[in-house]
Order: sequence, then C-alpha cells, then structure tokens
Amino acid sequence: MATLKHIASKNSDYTVIEAYLVYQHDEFSGKVILDKQGRPMLRESYILDTLECGDFSFATACLLANRRYGKNTQHGDIKSHQYIISFDPRDAADNGLTMEKAQALGLKFCEENFPGHPAIVCTHPDGHNRSGNIHVHIVIGSIRTREVERKPYMQKPRDWREGMKHSSTAQTMRHLRVEVMELCEGAGLYQIDLLNGSKVRVSEREYWMKQRGQLKLDHENAALLATGQQPTQTKFETAKEVLRRQISEVLNVATSFEDFSDRLMQQYGIAVKESRGQLSYLPSGRTKFIRAKHLGDKFDKAAVLSTLQANTERKPKAQFKQDTIGKLIDIQSRMTEDKGIGYKRWITKHNLKAMAQTLIFLEEKGLTDEVALDQRITELDTKFHESLAVVKDLETRMADNKTLRRHAAAYTSTKNIAQQLKAAKRPAAFEEQHRAELTAHRAAAAYFKANDITKLPSPKKLEAEYAQLASEKAQFYEQYKEAKNELLKLKTAKQNVASFFREEEPAQQER
Repeated sequence: MATLKHIASKNSDYTVIEAYLVYQHDEFSGKVILDKQGRPMLRESYILDTLECGDFSFATACLLANRRYGKNTQHGDIKSHQYIISFDPRDAADNGLTMEKAQALGLKFCEENFPGHPAIVCTHPDGHNRSGNIHVHIVIGSIRTREVERKPYMQKPRDWREGMKHSSTAQTMRHLRVEVMELCEGAGLYQIDLLNGSKVRVSEREYWMKQRGQLKLDHENAALLATGQQPTQTKFETAKEVLRRQISEVLNVATSFEDFSDRLMQQYGIAVKESRGQLSYLPSGRTKFIRAKHLGDKFDKAAVLSTLQANTERKPKAQFKQDTIGKLIDIQSRMTEDKGIGYKRWITKHNLKAMAQTLIFLEEKGLTDEVALDQRITELDTKFHESLAVVKDLETRMADNKTLRRHAAAYTSTKNIAQQLKAAKRPAAFEEQHRAELTAHRAAAAYFKANDITKLPSPKKLEAEYAQLASEKAQFYEQYKEAKNELLKLKTAKQNVASFFREEEPAQQER
C-alpha cells in the first residue's frame, strides 16, 4: 500500500533539508533534538545517497545551478521538491522489504523520473505514526542541470531541457502515481490504486491536529492517574474523525437515502444535503457544511448509494482472512530418516495444529462438505486464470501504449529536422550531422505505417489511456492475488483432510 506525497519548498537554505534527513527532529515543533552537550543527534538509522551532484554536496550543487542559470533569486521561487514514497508496514514481514531494498527502489525511481536534477535519496525505517512503515525521501533541486532524453510522459520542454525548472502538475503527479504502482508490483509489494482516491482522506493539517491532541490528552490523563483518578478517554479524535465514525455507523444499517438522512439527524444531529451531485454534511454545532471529498471517497454520493443498495439486498461480502494453514507431514515416510522419537512427537504436534487450522478454516468458509469444497476450488481456479489473463492483456496494451508514446514523441521532436533535410543544399552532410534524429524519425514513421496509424495521436489522450489501463490492472491484479491465495489454502485444506483420513484408517485397523 505504497503512497506518494509531494512537498514544494521555497527555502533557499538547502542544508536544512539535509539536516532534517540526517538528524532527529521534534515531530511537532520541527526543531532539531540536541544531546546533553547541545549537539544535534543523528537519527538511529538511515541510508542516504546523492545523484547528479558531482563532487559537491546536494546544497552546493543546487546553489551552483541557481547561479549558473540565474534562477531561484526571488523569495517566492520554489527551490526544491520533495517526494515521499511510504511503503506498507506489512511489506517488511510479508514481502521481505528492507531499508536497503527500499533505497534501491528509491534510487531507481529518482533516476527514471527526475534525470538531470541534483537529488538526495534517503530511506528511514519508520514514520511519525510509529507503524514501522519504511519510507523514502527523494529531494530534488528545482533546476535541471543537463538536457535529457525526452520520454513519452514528458509533454513540455521544461521536462527535458537544460536550465528549466521542474513543475509538479496534476499530470506529473498522475504519471508518478502510476510509476509507484508499477514499482510496487514489480517488487512484489502491497499496493493500492493511487489514481482513484481514498476511502478515508486525512489532510496534513488534520494529521498533525490529531498528533497534538493525542499528546495533550496523554498529559491530562497522566495528571489524573497521579491523583488516583481514572481517565474517561484515552484516544483523541478530531472533529472529522468523529463525523466519519458517526456517518459510517448509520451507513452500515440504513437501507435508503431517506433512511440514511433521518438516522443521521435523529442519532447525531447531522444534516446531509446534495448539491450538484455532491454530498455535504453539517454536524451539530457548525454553521458550514463539510463536503464529502474532504472526508474520503467512502462518503461521496456514489459510494453511499452503492452501500445503501447493498444493505437493501442484504448480501454480505465474503471476507478473506490471511490465516496460514500448515501442511500435514507423512509420519511413516519421515520416520525412516532415523531422527528419533522426539522428531515423531514434533511431527504429531505439528499435524494436530495443522488439522485444527484446516477444520477452523473450512468451517468459517462453510465448506465442510466435500462436494461444496470441490466446487469452490473449481470456481476459484477459473477466477484465478481469468484474472491472470486480463492482467497479461492489460500489460501488453500498456507496453503498446508506451511504444506508441515513445514514437509519437520522437516523431514530433524530429519533424522539423526531417523537413530541413529536404531543403538542405548538402543532404549527405546534413544527414550525417543529424543521423540520430533522422533515424528516430524514420523509425517512428515506419512504426506508424506498420500499424496503419495515419493520424498522430494526442499525447494527453495516450497518457490518460495509460493511466486508465494501470488502474484496471491494479484492480484485476488484486483479484488475481486474492483468488490465488484462497485457492492455495483450499487445496492445502483438501490435501490435509485426505492425508488425515489415510492415516486414520491403518490406526483403526490396528485397534
């Protein structure tokens, strides 16, 4: 479930960025934490590398770039950009993510998406929330110090020319989110669809409000405990958190929009209205409505109506638990290895535990009947192969889209040179001078002819198509993984049951 965050900085002191990555800072005040001698304290663990800085530090490389191109001289100029890739806390245990691997992924991401910019790539083992989420800070100087090869996602000259400033537009962020999704899939990490919003949306301001509120509540509770009193509240909730919880409680039981609106007003005094196809909520004590988009996609009109329809139909969604099931071990075959009676006791204990897990799993799934179990395995096998086929097809279409975008960009950028060749007085010398550009132009033209493309496609349209394909691929990839995991567990459960009864029959004959 990697996420991507962008922060633009107007601070001309680039050493502040380096210090934040290396030294410990108070998460509320942002000040450096000092030791007893008044010296800054290094972070307990971090990995830091620089790119495109030459023999200089990141700060020096950025200052030299500013002086060389005469930019970033005003107070309001954006001096640097920071992109933070935060990985799912489960990736460390489930998918073997380490700080070294995360740093390698961050370096690769930086090289591919920010070529020519002085950059720092720094990996930290944890974030403010103390959940163990390994995350990578990628900080780039805003000025590109060399011209780079134009790639399909680059739409304007500032994206590849020397001396131009990086701009984090909506289109750029969409491209980077797709790249993060592809990065996680390639590394076998957890991921979410970063292109279609979040069920619960927490802003930076709300996050820090919660942190400060929790700290204040902890101090108040400590004072109460010191006097022998028991605190009545231990977890701080922001106003939006309370509103989300109250709406969710009503949404889980309501069956129509009218019922939903009435319950909100009767139980919590919350008014809900619809305007221009969007829902807004007004908690008691407020005078201004809060729009659903500020709470999360779970609370917008489409999601609310979908949940209400599901409640009406009363079809609970099947939830898949990530419980592990061990395989039964054949005692007779293993005991021929002469490992002693202790090993036999361990195998017996392991088999009892594995069989208990198997029975619990089958009972939870309602698959204690052999016919129902076989039918479910067949269904999952079909779903598994169908999802895999769709994922492969989408990957092929994404690869074709990339190739088309590359040739379209090459054709557009070299079109003038190809026209100049026709009017050149010395065509041979001109072609020798522009051999690379003309080769790319002819390759693009040949590709268009081979694929019957008579009209040059729109770069924005191709970019949007690629993002849509990536979004669809993420959805089907999750279906594929879910079907695969459950299928493997059901097959293991079926094998365990068969093995158990094969061992029981000789035992009964002996008795």
